Amino acid sequence: MNASMPAPDPITRRVERQETPVMFISTADEQDAITEAWDRLEKIVGSLHGRKFFGVFGPPDGAYRVCVQAQDDDDAALSGLESGSIPGGHYLSTTVHGEPPEIYAHIPTRYAELKQVADHDSTRPSIEFYRRRDEIDLLIPVNAR
Repeated sequence: MNASMPAPDPITRRVERQETPVMFISTADEQDAITEAWDRLEKIVGSLHGRKFFGVFGPPDGAYRVCVQAQDDDDAALSGLESGSIPGGHYLSTTVHGEPPEIYAHIPTRYAELKQVADHDSTRPSIEFYRRRDEIDLLIPVNAR
């Protein structure tokens, strides 16, 4: 196996997420713009310790949003961020492992694989949950059974 390839994770699971309040930067869904937005968000937030980070894309407008979960003492307007929430509900999920930046190149393929087996709910966005720098949960919204 090529060392730059993320380790295979054949486990796909169905999860239910609660709505998550976030602060975010909206950007184009292209890698250079996304990387720039992540850098900007990390500078605004400061310490990454104790924070949860998400990439959200798709409905309602097709934009990519770099997000940090909002905390009680956050003020999005003062920090120059937008505020909103990530919709809750049922998702089909898998985890990608690997070292940045190579791991990011594999995200579209893994989403395509999820979409092939999912009863996709096209009204809600897909989610990247950044557990660690080398571990990302990919979630595609599915219709409730």
